[in-house]
Amino acid sequence: MRHNIEKTLLAKICYLPQMRSQVAAWQQEGKKVVFTNGVFDLLHIGHITYLAKASELGDKLIIGLNADSSVRRIKGEDRPVNDQNSRAALLAALFFVDGIVVFEEDTPLNLISTLLPDILVKGADYAIENIVGGKEVIANGGEVRTIDFVEGYSSTSIIQKIRQQIK
Repeated sequence: MRHNIEKTLLAKICYLPQMRSQVAAWQQEGKKVVFTNGVFDLLHIGHITYLAKASELGDKLIIGLNADSSVRRIKGEDRPVNDQNSRAALLAALFFVDGIVVFEEDTPLNLISTLLPDILVKGADYAIENIVGGKEVIANGGEVRTIDFVEGYSSTSIIQKIRQQIK
């Protein structure tokens, strides 16, 4: 019998209250929960490498995904290229991703303050002291880490390259 892929993907995409319960259950089992966030508009090798490294820091990886409205405010009216449901499904398809929560705000502070992961991760372009939610995670006994990006990969550069080839 063929496994229901859609059901598997959708099971990873949760609303905040459901994810909070899941995170609490994992932590009670002694699992280390890692959290990161982003737009993840055009999934590329830089994203995959970053997320794989983040997942290696603990037992469960949760991604806070910017909602379409949030992306438009942050990146401009022509973004995102892919809608939030498509972006969430692509992330859910990664075997090392355990959960995705879409958030409407410009920052994931409410998400992080509610979930209180054991490890908060962002790209190395952020100073640890400036990472949103870092103070809350540290105050709760967790840690904040950064991961180097794979040079030369970004959704913005991919979009620019496509636009130049169309001209």
